[in-house]
Amino acid sequence: MKLSEKLARIEPPAPPAVKRGRDKPVNAMRRRVREQVLRDVAPSLAGGSQERIRADVTTALEEALGTERNATIDDAARRTLIESVTADLFGYGPLDQFLSDPAINEIMCNAHDEIWIERDGEIERSGASFSDTEHYRAVIDKIVAGVGRRIDESQPYVDARLSDGSRVNAIIPPLSTGEPILTVRRFRAEGFGVKDLINNGTTSMEAGLFLEACVRGKQNVLITGGTGSGKTTLLNVLSGWVGAAERIITIEDAAELRLQQPHVVSLESRPANVEGRGEVTIRDLVRNALRMRPDRIIVGEVRGGEALDMLQAMNTGHEGSLTTVHANAPRDALFRLETMVLMAGFDLPMRAIREQIAAAIDVVVHQERTRTGRRRITEICEVHGMEGETIVLQTLFAYDHANDKLRPAGLRPKLLDRLADRGVALPPPWEREDAPMSRPMSRPMPRQGTAKRGRR
Repeated sequence: MKLSEKLARIEPPAPPAVKRGRDKPVNAMRRRVREQVLRDVAPSLAGGSQERIRADVTTALEEALGTERNATIDDAARRTLIESVTADLFGYGPLDQFLSDPAINEIMCNAHDEIWIERDGEIERSGASFSDTEHYRAVIDKIVAGVGRRIDESQPYVDARLSDGSRVNAIIPPLSTGEPILTVRRFRAEGFGVKDLINNGTTSMEAGLFLEACVRGKQNVLITGGTGSGKTTLLNVLSGWVGAAERIITIEDAAELRLQQPHVVSLESRPANVEGRGEVTIRDLVRNALRMRPDRIIVGEVRGGEALDMLQAMNTGHEGSLTTVHANAPRDALFRLETMVLMAGFDLPMRAIREQIAAAIDVVVHQERTRTGRRRITEICEVHGMEGETIVLQTLFAYDHANDKLRPAGLRPKLLDRLADRGVALPPPWEREDAPMSRPMSRPMPRQGTAKRGRR
C-alpha cells in the first residue's frame, strides 16, 4: 500500500476541546451589575465598617438586579457576586482567595482569565479569573498605587509590594504582547526560622549552627542562587541572629525583609517620575547608608554598580553585612560581582576588583530549587583570599543529592579563629584543635599569593 493511501485511511484527529467560559450575555449582565453596585456603594465607603458595607453591597445588588431584564441567578451565584464586589472594595478581587492561603507561594496572572498558582512547590492553573481586562488592570493599578508608584505607557513595568510583604511585579502592553502580566511572590506571615529550614530539609543542624556563628561573629555573608531558590527567605533567617543592640540598615528595591530587632532602618529605592527625574537607586542608598552610622548593612539584592560601594563598605569597618546575588554557583557569583563592579563606571584593574572581593566576602551560601520544587542549600564556601589571579574558595558543606542531605566536608574553617576572637564558639567537632584545617581547592601553584585579610 502506498504511503498516500495509508494516510488517507487515517482518521483525522478530533479538534481540541475548547474550554467554554460563561455565556457572554451573562458576563455582560454581571459586569453591568457589578459596576452599578460599585457606583452606588462608593459614597458610603468612608468611615464605614466592613459589615455595614457588605450590607450596602447586598442591598445595591438587589436593586441592580431588579433593573436587569432576565437577571435570574441562583443563591450561590448571588453570594459569589456579593463576595466578588466586596473583594474589589476591600482587597484585590479574585487574588484574595490565594493571598489568604498559606500553602500558595506564587500567583502568576498571564491574562484576566488565566491565573496560575504555585502550591507547595507545584504549579497549577486555577479556575479563578477577573471579570474582564479592565477589572484586571484596575486591580494592578490599585496594588501599584498602594506603594506610591505608577504603571502606564511611559513606565510599562513596575516592582511593588503588598501590605503583607508579598513581592509584586507587573508589566503591561506593549511590553507584554497580550494582556498585562502580574506576578506575586508570597512570604509566610510569621516568617521562617532556622528550625523550619532544618525541618523541611533546606539546611542541616551543623550548617545552621555554622551560619549562626558567622552572623553573630560579624562575618560578611553572600547568599547566591537562582530565581525562586529562597534567597530572601534565607536572608531573613540569617538576619534574625543580628544582635538586638545593633543598628541595622536594610536597602531594597521593594521592602520585603521583616527584621524583628528594635533598631532597624528600612530604605527603599524609587523610580523616576513622569518627567524622568527623582530616581533614587540602590547605589545611592548604599552610599547614603554609610553616613547613617550603621552597625550592619543588609542589601536585599545586588544587581549593578552598587556592588562596588557594598564591597567598599565591607572593607571599611562595616562588618557582618549580608546581601544576595543571582548566580548558578558560588564561583559564578564572584564572577558576577566582578562584572557588576565594572558597571559602576570605573576602569579598575581586574586584579584590584578580585582583591576587593576576596577581602570583603567571608562566606558564600548557595541555594537551589530542585526539580520537585524543594529549596535546598547546596553549598557553603569559605573565601580564602587570592592565589595569583584567582579567588580561592573552599567548600565547607556540600549537598548530597542521592540522600537529600547537606553534609559537612570535614574540614576546619580558618574563620574559626576570627570567631573565637569575638567570643563566638561552635560545638564539637568544629572546636577541636586537632580537626584538619581547610585547604584551598587544588590549583597550580601561583607565582605570588595574597593571604586572606587578618583584620579580624
